[in-house]
Amino acid sequence: MSSPSYDWIAHHALVRGDKLAVHDLDSGRKFTYTEMNERTSRLATALRSEFNIERGDRVAVLAENDSNTLEVQFACWKLGAIFVPLNWRLTIPELEYIVGDAEPTVLFHDDALSEQSIKLSQICDISHRVTWGRSIEEAAAYEEVLALHEPMDTCVECTHDDPVTIMYTSGTTGRPKGVIITQGMTFWNAVNCVEFYSLSESMINIVFLPLFHTGGLNVFTNPAFHFGGTNLVMKTFDPSKALALLTDPEIAITHLIGVPANWLFMSQVPEFEDASFPTIIAPCVGGSPTPVPLIEAWAGKGLPLQQAFGMTETSPLVLALPADKCTEKIGSAGLPGMHTAVRIVTEDGREAEIGENGELWCKGPNITPGYWNDPQATVESFEDGWLKTGDAARRDEDGFYYIVDRWKDMYISGGENVYPAEVESVIYQLPQIGEVAVIGIPDEKWVEAGRAIVVVKPGESLTESEIINHCRENLARFKVPQSVIFIDEIPHNATGKVLKRELRDQHSDA
Repeated sequence: MSSPSYDWIAHHALVRGDKLAVHDLDSGRKFTYTEMNERTSRLATALRSEFNIERGDRVAVLAENDSNTLEVQFACWKLGAIFVPLNWRLTIPELEYIVGDAEPTVLFHDDALSEQSIKLSQICDISHRVTWGRSIEEAAAYEEVLALHEPMDTCVECTHDDPVTIMYTSGTTGRPKGVIITQGMTFWNAVNCVEFYSLSESMINIVFLPLFHTGGLNVFTNPAFHFGGTNLVMKTFDPSKALALLTDPEIAITHLIGVPANWLFMSQVPEFEDASFPTIIAPCVGGSPTPVPLIEAWAGKGLPLQQAFGMTETSPLVLALPADKCTEKIGSAGLPGMHTAVRIVTEDGREAEIGENGELWCKGPNITPGYWNDPQATVESFEDGWLKTGDAARRDEDGFYYIVDRWKDMYISGGENVYPAEVESVIYQLPQIGEVAVIGIPDEKWVEAGRAIVVVKPGESLTESEIINHCRENLARFKVPQSVIFIDEIPHNATGKVLKRELRDQHSDA
């Protein structure tokens, strides 16, 4: 089979065919680039001949992390079809909206999600289903589908403007939007990652963020495939297992990304105290502002976390902290990628001064062309070609950017803007804190006031007054929370982000 334009797996099958492409840690399956290319080629044939998939048709996956998901993605690339990874933690009504919007012809799913998949197929009239395991309830078995079809001879030629993925945002406010991700966005994201994270053929990346999330799929999973590296796929994140893998010199992991919660939970595993990380080159953290004490905890182990900022709409890398600046610029999200322009715009529409907060805007070849079936959202998200990220940021005198918080999470107390991430970082200085989230709640005197939602580490104790007094010593008066609520667990979405809206709904009137 000839190598078509932009078919990364086919290219590496020609250049480094015996190189290990993917290792599924849960099942133990391992495939070289030659083997992965043959499997994706067989799947592409099946999609075209058996399921009538053509250019632009959507193919969905509802499954926990699995190497099969990545094969579906690259089979879609061979056909010019569009890959739609679904959040398996959503309810049927939530998935019904997304699937109804994307209108996939085929749904791939793992056996554990068969019940949900059958319901979705019936509700949304999906023509075909394929399971990872055995055939069940009119669904074909994945391995049988591959075995019954020959590798595809000719693949569809693509351009950088062709959509390859529709990835739905987490939907923490309103309906989720389907972000269109193009071939070019995926390429330019890989290029932007190179200088900050030393990507190469020798990289070994561990994937534990969900593959329906841009961090899981595009940092550093797809970039590793672009450069001919190896991906280790972890079904779901387990802090003890993940920490053990990171410290194993025989596995020799070099790259990974986690949201702050992942790094926090790994740092709370007892084995962390004596852990060392001899092979890791790029420990990346993103997804939300990272508390400085957490960065310091990992730096104390010789592994300073490289903060980054990105969005599904930006493929995702926008900002990244160079490895040699992790300590000097602690708390910064870094510098813009080479092929991404950024600016900070104030509420009155002017360019922000050095040190002044404003909304981060970005532009470049890694930015989405818009939202699937939602031209109004596309129009509202852009201004003169600039994507308005919805994130509050500032820039220092050296050109380094700091993500202050989400605009929607900011609250105004006594006429002053308060960014919860700043308050949370101070509270994390208390060693008894397991996790904390700060929200704004209605207040008769100040209009809004801060409330800290706290999880205390097992075996530790902490009082409301101790937390508030600590904040008074380290924060301006208007930033100090007026109250503290202790709970057993803070809710997160599937990507590990704290569900602030849910906390506001549950604890604003407590």
